[in-house]
Amino acid sequence: MAGGPHIPVLIDAILQHCAPIEGTWLDGTFGAGGYTRALLEAGAERVIAVDRDPVAFEMAAGWADAYGDRITMQPGVFSKLDQYGAGLDGVVLDLGVSSMQLDQAERGFSFMKDGPLDMRMSQDGPSAADIVNEADEGVLADILFQYGEERASRRIARAIITARPITTTMALVGVIEKCLPRPKPGQSHPATRSFQALRIAVNNEYDELYQGLMAAERALKPGGKLAVVTFHSVEDRMVKRFMTARGGRQANPNRYAPEVEAAPAQFELKTRKAIGPDRDELDMNPRSRSAKLRVAVRTDAPAGEIDAKSIGMPQVRGAI
Repeated sequence: MAGGPHIPVLIDAILQHCAPIEGTWLDGTFGAGGYTRALLEAGAERVIAVDRDPVAFEMAAGWADAYGDRITMQPGVFSKLDQYGAGLDGVVLDLGVSSMQLDQAERGFSFMKDGPLDMRMSQDGPSAADIVNEADEGVLADILFQYGEERASRRIARAIITARPITTTMALVGVIEKCLPRPKPGQSHPATRSFQALRIAVNNEYDELYQGLMAAERALKPGGKLAVVTFHSVEDRMVKRFMTARGGRQANPNRYAPEVEAAPAQFELKTRKAIGPDRDELDMNPRSRSAKLRVAVRTDAPAGEIDAKSIGMPQVRGAI
């Protein structure tokens, strides 16, 4: 919430399953700094803090100096994390959108606040407004369906084309609300999936995740830990299939087919199943409701490559 303390999601579970916390870690999604501070307090000698949003480092100015050279602020994207550090003892990625971005109406991430239709984490490049107003109807529908799992994607895309130009968040919300039934109590807002899809498209988040997982494989030393927190099913599926494949078994979309051994294994799975928040964390931090944590430990097998499609990365047909 705006003005409230930032609570890093599933941090206790990360510290537990990655213990002992020591050496050099890379926090690939620095945000408000919750993971970085927790890692330093738990025993990490140094944390390389990576974020594409310059505001993140500006907001950390008030507390980061207290850690001296134990924090290295690194502007950039986590898909290039192996360029920022090698022989790492750990990598942590929190794939949720930052609360500080949602709270700032002028950033255009929230469907609850009126502002320019922006959604750019790095504050450069094409915005959500550019996609909404320039993409073909088929591309728009594909983005909404593939990235947001929005079943009414074609209907919403047609409505967007008719309503263009759309330049503000609430104008887009109005278009979407006219396409979908009023939500029942307990159901998510009608614009949730569409805003998620556009944010992912603007920031190229799925390719970032795919490239980031491979970069972590290259950057971690044997025994180094990879901890990834996801917030929706597509991300979790990608992380699960990556870890399954790199853990010595081929990613298999058919759960009824026998698992096939694949060697060598670049990771040992620390958690076979995703870890979710416990009741105490849910009560304290409702944002953690959909969070899932997966942890793997790097082996000494050489880093390799894995095809994006094999881990379930959604594909959008046509140019965005």
